[in-house]
Amino acid sequence: METKDTYNTILKPSEETLFKEKNSKFFGYVFPVKTEEDVKAHLEAIKKQHHSARHWCYAYQLGTETIAYRANDDGEPNNSAGMPIYGQIQSFDVTNVLIIVVRYFGGVKLGVGGLINAYRTSAQLSLEASKIVECTINIDYLIVFDYKNMNKVMRIIKEKNLNVINQKLELNCELTISVRKKDAEAVFNSFSILFEVDIKKL
Repeated sequence: METKDTYNTILKPSEETLFKEKNSKFFGYVFPVKTEEDVKAHLEAIKKQHHSARHWCYAYQLGTETIAYRANDDGEPNNSAGMPIYGQIQSFDVTNVLIIVVRYFGGVKLGVGGLINAYRTSAQLSLEASKIVECTINIDYLIVFDYKNMNKVMRIIKEKNLNVINQKLELNCELTISVRKKDAEAVFNSFSILFEVDIKKL
């Protein structure tokens, strides 16, 4: 079985979307996030921007191999907002994203079914307004070697077209490379057989 080493995400926030249902307005936003701190920062910004709204419901998913997610109804009936939003994250198969749907109550109750539909639709519109990209899951390695072994190391880097993300080239050289997960073992082996060259996973 081939290792799954790609995931879908967004690199920049979506345009604001608006969905209206029986006078209620639902504003939708999608943000790229890496940590729970990112989530908090976006939530605070949206609450400031829409301080007179009634509900700020959201869902997020973080991670590529170990997944962490949360869905929040923010005062709406149980599972009528957060989970329908999270359902869209799953159906678009994206991760490292936060979707916030802001609701302004329009005076007419929508009922649980109506709410589920409105939050789901709003999240869907926001994701459709986002540019979804495929990224690779990478593993970073540190390669340590003497300057005299530079050519050997560089030859492999060139042959395998590896991505060097950091380098310190002095008497003792250090290179940090980022390798796509499915190629990682082969790349590791190419360096580990070299005499006087150390490679370790970061």
